Amino acid sequence: MMNDLPDVAGSLFTNQYKAVKIEGKRLKPNALEGTGSCFDSTEALQAHHHPHAAPAARQEEPFWSKATCSYTLKSERQDPNQYLKRGEGDSIKAHGGGSPTKRSPQPPKAGAYAARSNPPNTAFRRFYERGDLPIAVEHRGMKNVISWKVDVSKLDYHHYLPIFFDGVRETQQPYKFLAVKGVEDMLKAGGSKILPVIPQLIIPIKTALNTRDTEVMCITLQLLQKLVCSADLVGEALVPYYRQILPIFNLYKNNNKNLGDSIDYGQRQYTCLGELISDTLALFEQKGGEDAFINIKYMVPTYESCVNYA
Repeated sequence: MMNDLPDVAGSLFTNQYKAVKIEGKRLKPNALEGTGSCFDSTEALQAHHHPHAAPAARQEEPFWSKATCSYTLKSERQDPNQYLKRGEGDSIKAHGGGSPTKRSPQPPKAGAYAARSNPPNTAFRRFYERGDLPIAVEHRGMKNVISWKVDVSKLDYHHYLPIFFDGVRETQQPYKFLAVKGVEDMLKAGGSKILPVIPQLIIPIKTALNTRDTEVMCITLQLLQKLVCSADLVGEALVPYYRQILPIFNLYKNNNKNLGDSIDYGQRQYTCLGELISDTLALFEQKGGEDAFINIKYMVPTYESCVNYA
């Protein structure tokens, strides 16, 4: 069943080429600031700078006034000698006289869907630049692959698989391709070695999902599907960790492309978060055993079962 899932790493360059050359989109600026690597001349990030941190709060936030039952802004005490006389205001001159309309401040946005901090300080980047990973990019005609220096099935999965999963949230090349393709190759050849490593994969998966970057989340969800289908009992081993993984699923479950009666010709690219989450939850229920549905329902109350228990 794992072979039926799409090639995640192979579609990275295809989607990027289509977005830039055909759709005319601009690439996100890749700044190698704060990585602490040998290719970076800037200062390393501080220790407290961690991924999926909430955006910094604005300086001025409106507060709820119990007296007026509305949001108001705090204002400083003004000098009584500095005031505008009648007819001297710029807005009054521009509109030809009259008092300007007063706008009441709006409540601040919660920012639940805003992208979180994703600093380039992954363990995968550090190990790759130090030369500790037995991988290299092999350029081919159709798509790139990884040239492994050793047999993948003989690797220490307790050491390497969490490192590759930590690199899934990378947004720069070649780290992004190497991490995603490395995870796919290790899941394909892992077999019984994958199940004991599941507890070590939860924090990298949770960190990648909590970045709330749409591209990173789509890649992580596709790799989660391959992880569940990679070996027996992996789906059941993930059930105790639903409370760490599924809150983001509940937040983005309805994030679909509402096109009306139009056709989405990019379905094969698998970039719709709502569809990805629905398919991933269905796989979780199918592979998670008898306790999977009740745990999914607890974290995602709007989820409906896809399994016929009759």
